[in-house]
Amino acid sequence: MDLRNATTEDVEGIRETARASLSASYGHALSADLIDGAVEAWYDAGEVTETLTDDDAVFVVAVDDGDVVGFVQSYLVERREPVGELDWLHVHPDHRGKGIGDDLLRRAETELLERGAERIEGRVLAANEAGAEFYEGEGFSEVGERTVDIGGESFLERVYARFPEGTGEQVLTEARVTDDGDQLYVAYDEADRASMAPFYATYADREREERVGYVCGNCESHDVTVDTMDRVECSDCGNKRKASRWDAAYL
Repeated sequence: MDLRNATTEDVEGIRETARASLSASYGHALSADLIDGAVEAWYDAGEVTETLTDDDAVFVVAVDDGDVVGFVQSYLVERREPVGELDWLHVHPDHRGKGIGDDLLRRAETELLERGAERIEGRVLAANEAGAEFYEGEGFSEVGERTVDIGGESFLERVYARFPEGTGEQVLTEARVTDDGDQLYVAYDEADRASMAPFYATYADREREERVGYVCGNCESHDVTVDTMDRVECSDCGNKRKASRWDAAYL
């Protein structure tokens, strides 16, 4: 089994691995049509090619006998500090239990840290028990949770992080008053990567019980819209986030 950087020739193998992995991890919770739609949207040739040309991306495939059997897709994201975000970590069900997920994680983490990441972060739906166990087994700690919408249903998503330097300190929630005089709390540890800078989740209370929306990390605007596909856009500067993905570990 070899690890190497992904290329455009790996698109079909990436799609097949993602579909099989998603079905194995979420067949009990999500419909086959929803899974197929996600794969078609997230792993078409254009999307993969765009990722491969992103200077902030670390996209590595695991190859066995010429076939893609696993991959990790991650990014170095500038928040208030550089964070290595694990967007996806898939291993084909036929090849699980062989340490491939461990190897992919180490490869991505090493490169992200070399690029300056101060912590590594991944998200896992609560329905993905194996994914949560994977991160916990790798020394990650659960640092938060939020609710995400998938196919019109709400699902709990857990956030895991590892702090290589051993500090283990979360970025604190910041109180902020908007131009309209409203009191909001910005959660800097709940960030979504976008075209110019991350979008940060905002809440009406410090305990994060009442979600309000987003603040744009590029221009600090609160005039942020979300469409039915969960795409996010800043009305002031045009910063955009694509339709949201579910989590970062399908093992």
